[in-house]
Amino acid sequence: MQNLAPIALFVYNRPQHTARTLKFLQQNELAADSRLYIFSDGAKTSQDEQKVAEVREIIHNVDGFKSVKVIDRKVNAGLANSVIAGVSQLIKDYGQVIVFEDDLVSSPHTLTYFNDALNRYRTAEKVMHIGAYMYPLKAENLPETFFYRAATSWGWATWARAWENFEPNIDKLIGQFDQQKKSAFAIDNTMNFWKQMQEFKKGKNNSWAIRWYASIFLKGGLTLNPSQSLVNNIGHDGTGVHSGMNDIYNVIINPKPITFFPDVIEENLGVYQTIKLFLANRKGNLWDRIKRFLKEKLNK
Repeated sequence: MQNLAPIALFVYNRPQHTARTLKFLQQNELAADSRLYIFSDGAKTSQDEQKVAEVREIIHNVDGFKSVKVIDRKVNAGLANSVIAGVSQLIKDYGQVIVFEDDLVSSPHTLTYFNDALNRYRTAEKVMHIGAYMYPLKAENLPETFFYRAATSWGWATWARAWENFEPNIDKLIGQFDQQKKSAFAIDNTMNFWKQMQEFKKGKNNSWAIRWYASIFLKGGLTLNPSQSLVNNIGHDGTGVHSGMNDIYNVIINPKPITFFPDVIEENLGVYQTIKLFLANRKGNLWDRIKRFLKEKLNK
């Protein structure tokens, strides 16, 4: 088998989610040949200490991979700092990385997809990110994989040549956007990506992902994505740092291996329009929005 990318798994205080994420990763076809690095963040509050300890009990007893290394942080760095530091370290050591967080269930073919794509587009400068998640698109006749502008953060991979373009400074990023770029960045204003940038600036979120997407976008980069998701996020139960109580983004995972990769490296405009339509209508009608709002309030 080719030189497989290391897997970075970022965990915190959700033992049940972590156990499920690991269970599905272990069932991947390439698990036994892959190196797994688990980054465990330190407890932010005394209330989190028990859950962090439970997570660490799980991750220190993981098998099924070529090797497992656990990095326990004594203090809380936060998800963004943990991801940036962990990805940067593995990129430095291996030149490529596959990234998971503790709330993702995967297909048995997800690692194969990542490694195949990493090898296929290794020297394609314009391709900067490989995503495993895709919205529940209803359209028919979509290609198995396609290029798109936005970067998804629920299971992804990249190379050193792309990650060196990551700009963590929000002011440097924002300063490069004009009105036209803001609209294009936000998928013709159907997604709140620009709002996420502004909220980061105001200290209302601490997203590494929005800065990574902005870094890709400003370099004219593209992301590879499957039309049927290879992962599903199980963290939308109120337990996650950035999770909400809704099922808009729930998907049925593709059970089949990926066999098609595009040769032409340009954004697929047909799929772009399909994604834009999904985003524009994802919250449903007024009654759907009211029901979702009430559900979220009741579950808090």
